[in-house]
Amino acid sequence: MFYTLEILGTIAFAFSGSLAAFNKKMDVFGVFVVAFVTAMGGGMLRDILIGNTPVVWMKDLTYIFVIGTGTITALIFRKKLMYLRRSLFLFDSIGLGIFTIIGIEKGIEAELHPIVCITLGTLTACFGGVVRDILCNDIPVIFRKEIYATVCVLGGIVFFLLKEINLTDNLIYLVTSLLIIIIRLIVVIKKWRLPRVT
Repeated sequence: MFYTLEILGTIAFAFSGSLAAFNKKMDVFGVFVVAFVTAMGGGMLRDILIGNTPVVWMKDLTYIFVIGTGTITALIFRKKLMYLRRSLFLFDSIGLGIFTIIGIEKGIEAELHPIVCITLGTLTACFGGVVRDILCNDIPVIFRKEIYATVCVLGGIVFFLLKEINLTDNLIYLVTSLLIIIIRLIVVIKKWRLPRVT
């Protein structure tokens, strides 16, 4: 289940990165690079922080193949995906929910404090998007408008609360990731914002 979640999250963020690159009219290599850093950026930072090196994609080439397949699929169906203007935000939300769980679990495996685990989950989910936005010459979404990282923190808190009532891991993964995705969708649809500094 955990490995399946990692693959699904990788596909979702590969689509997210590809769509962002399409918006900037990048060439095929540029699309792949942006897809790759979106999908792997957060995981690489997490692995470096906890000393899990070589980082995950260097030990398991499945991730590179998945990102490549996702990028090619996005290229083939780019007109349909671009027509669905919300598809970037949808794939981004799915990746956010899944990678938060993955980062938290990696922290638990490293026997870290729950606060640190939630931080790792948030970094895993958000950092790839930060690099994506920088490469696309945008101010990262995490810093400028929508409630983004806060949703991951909330999901992390719910994750540990569910752990306390002894639910199965698979159910905790499902409930927490769906909660993050749903809250993120509501936040964007309702246009909720954190207070800005003026």
